[in-house]
Amino acid sequence: MASVSISCPSCSATDGVVRNGKSTAGHQRYLCSHCRKTWQLQFTYTASQPGTHQKIIDMAMNGVGCRATARIMGVTLNTILRHLKNSARSRYLAHTAGQ
Repeated sequence: MASVSISCPSCSATDGVVRNGKSTAGHQRYLCSHCRKTWQLQFTYTASQPGTHQKIIDMAMNGVGCRATARIMGVTLNTILRHLKNSARSRYLAHTAGQ
């Protein structure tokens, strides 16, 4: 049987990764013993996938509307609005912290 090494998305460690139960959807969870982060390789909902936030921001910067972005990405309009609101808030905080 072949073994597959899973690396931690947070600290990139491969030797301290262990299985850590399953999600409610039945997907395997993993735990890194170095940084104590947990994650899963498969996602049930599209908005939970890594990179979704950046795709939403890129589409907004390219002039795609919120409803069209939600339809294209397969997430709800509220998810799009939440990501845009959080992005604006973090940029504002970063701007005011630099002054």
